[in-house]
Amino acid sequence: MTRIATFQGSASDGTALSAVYLEQAPANVACALVFPGDGLPRLTHWGRPLAAPETVLSTADAYRPQRVSGALDDTPWPSVLPTQSESWTGEPRLSLRRDGVELFCRFAVTDVATEDGDRPRVVVAAQDAELQVGLVWTAELDPSGLLRVRAEVRNLGDGELEVGRVELGFSVPAWAREVMTTAGHHLRERSPQRQALNVGRFEKVSVVGRPDFDASLLLSAGAPGFGFEHGEVYSVHVGWSGNSMLSAERAVYTQGVIGGGEYLFGGEIALAHGESYETPWVYGSYGDGLNEVASRFHAYLRSRHPNIAAKPRPVILNTWEAVYFGHDYDTLTALADKAVESGVERFVVDDGWFGSRRDDTSGLGDWWIAPEVWPQGPKSLKALADYVHGKGMEFGLWFEPEMVNPDSEMFRAHPDWTLRPTATRLPMQGRSQQVVDLTNPEAYDYVYGCMDRLIDELGIDYIKWDHNRLVTEAVSPRTGRPAVHEQTLAVYRIFRGLKDAHPGLEIESCSSGGGRVDVGILEIADRIWASDCVDPVERADIQRYTSLLVPPEMIGEHVGASPAHSTHRDTSQELRMCMAFFGHMGIEWNLLKEPQADIDKLGRWVAEFKRHRADFATGAVVHGDEGDPAVRLDGVVSADGRRAVYRFTQLTTSMTYPAGPVRLPGLDPEATYRVRPLGVNLELGWSGNGQSPLGWWTEDGVAMTGRALETYGIRPPALHPAQAVLFEAVKE
Repeated sequence: MTRIATFQGSASDGTALSAVYLEQAPANVACALVFPGDGLPRLTHWGRPLAAPETVLSTADAYRPQRVSGALDDTPWPSVLPTQSESWTGEPRLSLRRDGVELFCRFAVTDVATEDGDRPRVVVAAQDAELQVGLVWTAELDPSGLLRVRAEVRNLGDGELEVGRVELGFSVPAWAREVMTTAGHHLRERSPQRQALNVGRFEKVSVVGRPDFDASLLLSAGAPGFGFEHGEVYSVHVGWSGNSMLSAERAVYTQGVIGGGEYLFGGEIALAHGESYETPWVYGSYGDGLNEVASRFHAYLRSRHPNIAAKPRPVILNTWEAVYFGHDYDTLTALADKAVESGVERFVVDDGWFGSRRDDTSGLGDWWIAPEVWPQGPKSLKALADYVHGKGMEFGLWFEPEMVNPDSEMFRAHPDWTLRPTATRLPMQGRSQQVVDLTNPEAYDYVYGCMDRLIDELGIDYIKWDHNRLVTEAVSPRTGRPAVHEQTLAVYRIFRGLKDAHPGLEIESCSSGGGRVDVGILEIADRIWASDCVDPVERADIQRYTSLLVPPEMIGEHVGASPAHSTHRDTSQELRMCMAFFGHMGIEWNLLKEPQADIDKLGRWVAEFKRHRADFATGAVVHGDEGDPAVRLDGVVSADGRRAVYRFTQLTTSMTYPAGPVRLPGLDPEATYRVRPLGVNLELGWSGNGQSPLGWWTEDGVAMTGRALETYGIRPPALHPAQAVLFEAVKE
């Protein structure tokens, strides 16, 4: 049941009050907004549904702070977009300038509209009549339980209005005193970090044209010590693929505010009379533990991609770490044969098929098939695509549409098609690349036209869309203004245009691995590549913290070679297969060089994955709060709660020996489950080091209640470092 209700009343000082209450009962979440007088609303409740929603009017008196000495006459009580007119003296969250002069707006609400339905909505219209600025603030409570907000700023005056910042936020309770974000770099994205939410401001900013490796998918504030399974927590995410910021701020006078928005450079958004700027959606998620927080994002993204659940996720073979730039027909058809033998359903040809692209220094932007590598005739790229299709697999191809090598025909013919700070100076190069100015209609039409033509010519089913360069000094020569905002919208248009023109086409978002992971791109892409690192030890946490935002079926997880190309670490084939099991499984490995026994083993694991992938595309992701930092417990519970698959990983040696019990989250506490190893690694649970067999690690397993499994858990096998096992729980 969803509901939206409005209430009228007055505060103790006589101020007129109105309130709006929104509830998503199936998602077990609700929120309330209180409007004091004609002021912007305050978020006064966000959490579990209220038994008596009409009492939200009382929060105006219950929460409003007293006036204190040495401050302004009103102590700050931040609205959804606080300004100094509300006595907000923290970091400015709204920055507008007219003729170079900062405007200090005081918005008066002129209208509040509510919409009922599956996604109850509140639309608040306000304006500063004297400064001639209009504001429309919108909030929606999605069926997933996500609370999302955005704002539109309109220039009601005659002079140009420059938008510098519109940072939206959510007030969180005073007890939310710990902040968790993630940090990282190429090959190690999304490593968690925590700090106290002290007085002051914590901010994470990305100004390189994408969220980037160091970006925090979520900024979470909660009860100190919150984890995956426990602890109330609030998380925020900016659904935007360009420049952005996330922040947490606490003033002396008030509780914390978490939020974010698009990061704009000076002059990037300049509004003439009647024009407006609309922010990206800023998403908030509430839960008891991060597992619940993540489940809301997963439900939201799944609602945007019903095709993913309807079509089993095809097992992929990507050629990159198998052959790199060493493309030829005979090698790739032989690899395709091995792929089919291993159960692969989608064969993706990576970088190196076009122009002069024999390495990463030239040819990017020349989106035509390289005749010296793929001549016309029986060994053409079209012949390879037909061969792949003839084997019953889909055919995929790599592009990097946003970038160009200066050593390319495209750049030599059109040097003005690149973003640059001045007419004569290019930005510092990255990976021998510059950035194509997709805000230029000619450049846009060229890139879109090349891709559209090749999809038809080759029968492409899948595109791996890469984005390998940091976007810096991003000024369009056409306008002389910073262009990241418009560039991001242009990328979205190409995605949508290609998918509309070619029904069934899927597109993967890759950005040097995991450099562009956000709801903006996830709404139009079919999966992301989590990291260029396929070392399973590194992937254990990369994938875990990526899943705070991204559902497993949208996370590319590949079985690679040993030693790993990115770290040179040796790992067992079983660990590599275990680590790729829960997501969108794939292979990035030269199978032509592997013994047949390993190919056969890979085939058995791929077949096991296929037996479970429907649950992985609809079920609930759960992670355990292990007391031992050397181990990880991850799992997926089917949507009906009848089945679950868990992975226990021993990353390093532990102080606990043998391994201590691990709790299994997500099960029905009143049901009885049979817990047993998956057959593909039955032997891993007891062999080695002369240990005695683990009592339940048999084909029959052991029967236990969900309550017992979530309270005391079950003892996993004693494993060597860098080993993992899979086991299942099936309701009796």
